[in-house]
Amino acid sequence: MTEPVRRLCVIGVGLIGGSFARALRERGLVQEVVGVGRSRPNLEQAKRLGVVDRFTHDAAAAARGADLILLATPVRAMPGIVEALRGALAPKAIITDAGSTKAGVVRAIEPLLPSSVQFVPGHPIAGKEKTGVSASKADLFQDHWVILTPTARTAKPALQKVGGLWKQCGARVELMEAEEHDRVFGAVSHLPHMVAYALVDTILQWEKETPLLGYSAGGLKDFTRIAQSSPEMWRDICLENQEAILEAMDRYLQTFRKLRNLIKLKDEAGLKNLFIKARKVRKQITAARRSRP
Repeated sequence: MTEPVRRLCVIGVGLIGGSFARALRERGLVQEVVGVGRSRPNLEQAKRLGVVDRFTHDAAAAARGADLILLATPVRAMPGIVEALRGALAPKAIITDAGSTKAGVVRAIEPLLPSSVQFVPGHPIAGKEKTGVSASKADLFQDHWVILTPTARTAKPALQKVGGLWKQCGARVELMEAEEHDRVFGAVSHLPHMVAYALVDTILQWEKETPLLGYSAGGLKDFTRIAQSSPEMWRDICLENQEAILEAMDRYLQTFRKLRNLIKLKDEAGLKNLFIKARKVRKQITAARRSRP
């Protein structure tokens, strides 16, 4: 059983930050939660929902005396936040994050920290297209991956503490190198978002010539669901994980060109084989999610 957090500071009380606080509360793993954010209505809602005990717009004030600080903001905002709260950090405080990219975050944040403060970079793979604390859920992380990317400076007790908290939130924790994380999720997470955003933009531009959106069916709705995600968050992901995303997009373009050529050539066997393989893999993905312990 992981020792409870005396004071948790959540910077960015939205879907992920709010759900982490809720999950810890439900399991009796936190005594006090202090919330930080830009939107007062969202913070007031967090207080009404019992997600936080108190809130402020001042990150340094909120971090003072906290033993665990979660950064749940767009990744490019994180270094400035850490710079602002650096003088307020308690000795032996632990900072973790929920950013979707890791290598750039580690490079930017770790040099800013006093030697007595630990940084445990993390990425919960449990996002939804909805944002704000009202979308948060105590069971959001149940049976979902949380990837931790410790560095040479990350002490084992801090890693065990953060990993243990995530596990008790119901998550499956895995360790990766930051660079490997960015390559993997550039393909399986960031690329699908780019495709969804590009498809929406394609239809939007086409709509100027021919009415289309009024006839859209379930396929378009389901495929583009993730295009509702936070624009600020995905802007930062693209800029921070540029190399991996561009590689993933180039690989996708090669396959798309192949598919286009099969259609152009009216290659019945080639089309059927490609679709059979895709269907098989899709079933495997679904089965793997259902079979998680």
